[in-house]
Amino acid sequence: MTTKNLKQQQQQHVLPMVVAGMAAAATPACPVRTKLLLCAALGFAIGVVATVSLLLSSASPYTASLHAHGGTLAGLFMPASAAANAVRDRQQEPPAAPRPPRPEQGPPAVPAMIRRPRSSPEPPPAATSATTAPPPPTPAGVGGASRGSGIGIGGGDDDDKELMALAASAPRAVPAGAAPKVAFLFLTRWDLPMAPLWDKFFHGHRGRYNVYVHTDPAFNGSEPPETSAFHRRRIPSKEVKWGRVSMVEAERRLLAHALLDDPSNARFVLLSESHVPLFDFPTVHSYLVNSTEVFLESYDQPGATGRGRYNRRMSPVVTAAQWRKGSQWFDLDRGLATDVVADRVYFPVFRRFCSRGCYADEHYLPTLLHIRRPAAAANRSLTWVDWSRGGPHPARFHRVQVTVDFLRWLRSGTTCTYNGRTTDVCFLFARKFLPNSLTRFLRFAPKVMGFG
Repeated sequence: MTTKNLKQQQQQHVLPMVVAGMAAAATPACPVRTKLLLCAALGFAIGVVATVSLLLSSASPYTASLHAHGGTLAGLFMPASAAANAVRDRQQEPPAAPRPPRPEQGPPAVPAMIRRPRSSPEPPPAATSATTAPPPPTPAGVGGASRGSGIGIGGGDDDDKELMALAASAPRAVPAGAAPKVAFLFLTRWDLPMAPLWDKFFHGHRGRYNVYVHTDPAFNGSEPPETSAFHRRRIPSKEVKWGRVSMVEAERRLLAHALLDDPSNARFVLLSESHVPLFDFPTVHSYLVNSTEVFLESYDQPGATGRGRYNRRMSPVVTAAQWRKGSQWFDLDRGLATDVVADRVYFPVFRRFCSRGCYADEHYLPTLLHIRRPAAAANRSLTWVDWSRGGPHPARFHRVQVTVDFLRWLRSGTTCTYNGRTTDVCFLFARKFLPNSLTRFLRFAPKVMGFG
């Protein structure tokens, strides 16, 4: 047998013996190690499950501990992505406010008012026009807050209806023992250029008059000073167009506010921004409150500018025989003023059918007076106007036309009747005077008209 074959046989006998020896040596220790490994694996698995359960539980105190350590502990027991999410949630989560102790008994405490820190600036006030007039006090009996720079209520059609209904229930006579006052109703387009003259007229007679101003709602002129009779005397207004029924609506609005504002208002005089007084206040006041008639034109005029403006669709509420015409500028007593604001019969007819050549301000009040109280009318106006030049508008007067002789003629140049007696005091007011004539009136008023 060769050497090579001998070595192969020796190796074949040795290897089985080595393997058998190793197996014999390892046989006794195998069961102990296997048990140890199984126990360790089982313990590790139980620990992992317990840790995950604790992390997922919202009530577990370990969750907060993991977040508090910036995710270090979370990284040991959670996958990398889960740990990153936990850290991100902790960073985005706002700090929890301390929970106040819960009272044991009684109702829940009322939360205290939240106060603005002193260091934070106060919010700026709402922007208001420096020229917007503040509203005067709301008259008694008017339900609703004033709007803009007005007295009482106003605005939409519903507000006007409410206003008229309230004014219709106002007393028809001045309370017994009260001193009668005169309500001066100024129906204007914009400002009052003659206000300085009127202030001199009213000066020293507070408590014997009231002023009410209806101007264009877009007007934002400066508020008169507190010493002025026009201070805070605007009422809620609407746009007024010449020749439209809106003119009568404005007149009714003025009357309603004056009726509600003061029960002592006994007479109501309609004026414009171009009106001027021709006498001093005591003369005008006495003339008005002692009159037994109201001063309003109401006559039947044939032709296109009189009967020709009647609309047959007004019948049978207003017939052609009842149709009358007159000047817009009036003086009414309290009873007739109440009739005007309470009218729900004739005014709706005028509002619907008096248009396109029918001027409601020249026909509504004259017709209403003729129907309701024909015997109460003096059938004349207290306002002097020059219609001699013709046209739809009266003549206007400039500064150079205002002279002492002209004013004296206006005061006593005609004759009329007053309480059944003849007098030369027929006109208490005059119009239309341009603003540039104010300086002349201020100069001549003390000498001719007795005031200023």
